[in-house]
Amino acid sequence: MARPCLLLLPSLLLAAAAAALLLAWAPGGALAKSKLAKKSDDIVNGPLLTEKLGAKRTLIVGPDEEFKTVQSAIDAVPAGNSEWIIVHLRSGLHKGKVTIPADKPFIFVRGNGKGRTSISHESASADNAESAAFTVNADNVIVFGISFRNSARVGLVNNQEIRSVSAMVAGDKVAFYHCAFYSPHHTLFDSAGRHYYESCYIQGNIDFIFGGGQSIFQCPEIFVKPDRRTEILGSITAQDRKAKDDTSGFVFLKGKVYGVGEVYLGRVSAPNSRVIFADTYLSKTINPAGWTSIGYTGGTEKECDAGGVQLHRAWLRRGQARAVVAAVHHERGGQVPHRRLHQRQGVAAGVLLLMIFRTE
Repeated sequence: MARPCLLLLPSLLLAAAAAALLLAWAPGGALAKSKLAKKSDDIVNGPLLTEKLGAKRTLIVGPDEEFKTVQSAIDAVPAGNSEWIIVHLRSGLHKGKVTIPADKPFIFVRGNGKGRTSISHESASADNAESAAFTVNADNVIVFGISFRNSARVGLVNNQEIRSVSAMVAGDKVAFYHCAFYSPHHTLFDSAGRHYYESCYIQGNIDFIFGGGQSIFQCPEIFVKPDRRTEILGSITAQDRKAKDDTSGFVFLKGKVYGVGEVYLGRVSAPNSRVIFADTYLSKTINPAGWTSIGYTGGTEKECDAGGVQLHRAWLRRGQARAVVAAVHHERGGQVPHRRLHQRQGVAAGVLLLMIFRTE
């Protein structure tokens, strides 16, 4: 029979591993030699990424451009591509399903800001991958300044065609900067691979960040939208780590979680699900239990501020909390392809939530 098991050391290792999970992805080099290497005070924006990548080719998408749809520009990238190519989306709404196939790596999909450039598609299915509005199957992909929206109406909660993924990420070494993800159900399918999300907005209600990816979410803004079709509380994460030697896990750093109604921070969707929230503000929309299980048991909460998660929970000592955060900050010799993590203003300091789900 399954019983809860708390192991702090593996979580520290997860934090360190998560910090080192992204290897440099510029062609032919580690971060120290990469064109993406930056100082800690650099602000990541479209022009900076464009300059650092040094791409020799740009494909522009817009009603008055050579490429009228995003997919047509992706299709124009040669199979087996080994040099960075920019696909630049003009401001506005770009309709249609978009897929970056596995044989087209080194693509930088650039928008003009998540409030100005969006990709939208309406698709609901019993299969998460089939429903996705935007899919990345290739390695070495960067996305900047785009909103992704699946506008499907999923209908009754017991309808099999309920999944409406806004983005599915299945390639390795993929990064999203200043993007937004919207969907009524199953918003971000972080399927597999090493991923980095910085300053992204994610909105949903049921399992809306899910999958078996090995991913860091830096400074995320997570908004909980109520699901009025059911009385069952939703959950933000459903991390799919099945085996003990699986390196996957979700790490949320220096973000904000708020919204309408009430949800759990996560549910156990696999025997060894792993999620860490560090330096994260949690509003009262979070159910005090913190997590829920469907078929599995276990879990803990540590070092939370008194927002939705109250003080009756077990706490780590401040020193232990700092150790976990320090492990996340550790860059393992400069191999992480993003700037050094640093303290930001406006976020509650010292807030740490540690969730571990295990069965024995």
